[in-house]
Amino acid sequence: MIKRDKGRTSSGKVVTKQQILAAILNCAEKLERAPTHTELMKTLDVSKWTVRMLFGSYTKALKECDLEGKHSGGKVEMTKLFRDWAMVARELKRIPSSCEYSFHGKYSEGPLRTRFGTWAQVAPGLKRHVQRHGLQEEYKDVLAMIDQLDPEMEGKRGRAYSTQPTLGEVREGRAIEGRPLYGAPMKPCALAFCPTNEAGVLYLFGSMAVDLGFMVTSLQAAFPDCEAMRRVEGGKCQPIRIEFEFESRNFMKHMHDLNGCDLIVCWEHNWPECPIEVLELKSIMGH
Repeated sequence: MIKRDKGRTSSGKVVTKQQILAAILNCAEKLERAPTHTELMKTLDVSKWTVRMLFGSYTKALKECDLEGKHSGGKVEMTKLFRDWAMVARELKRIPSSCEYSFHGKYSEGPLRTRFGTWAQVAPGLKRHVQRHGLQEEYKDVLAMIDQLDPEMEGKRGRAYSTQPTLGEVREGRAIEGRPLYGAPMKPCALAFCPTNEAGVLYLFGSMAVDLGFMVTSLQAAFPDCEAMRRVEGGKCQPIRIEFEFESRNFMKHMHDLNGCDLIVCWEHNWPECPIEVLELKSIMGH
């Protein structure tokens, strides 16, 4: 992994590791606890991919501040889990998917899945927690969200919510007997394993493009591979020509025209003297 001490905000402004650490500490002082990444973004608009590129992960950034985040280990009390889950529901104004909770919440989805078996059972289970502890008045709005789910959902283990999944929501299917089962990914990601070819680089970039500040406008088999709009300073956008390579040096091996491309997107940057900008996904993913 290439060591870096500077990245960019989603608007394209340069941001240093020290600025991010200072913003985390400032948030922690106001909240009297370690901030979530969503809470940090309200102070400093820095994407999770920039944090991964500079620190390896948001958890490592918190550790550099002597703070502990949602992956610090230990069993979390149900009351704390519920309050955090309810906070995310109120923020989104709907029942969160497992992916949304993992991103916005203070804790991971694991403790809730462990207690209720499947994510589909989390909302009904937390409703019973509210009723058991007499919290109906305080969480009237959250209960209303839960009640909008399929009434047959409660008590039927493993059924998905009746509402149609929205973009970014993780769907759950029925397990097939005789097939091996794997644990949930440590971090939500569209590509389970590191890419081994150019096609993998293209797919991984596509899954990260919005967070990296890009919106793709066209793809083609000819050179360059991609045209996109890139967010730059001042919140404006600018067209950019992109070529995908597994290794940046392959650009030279393929004898591409340097004047026909603005950016090389690759898994591994092994061409240090490259005269144009290179975006190495391996560093961003913390490998």
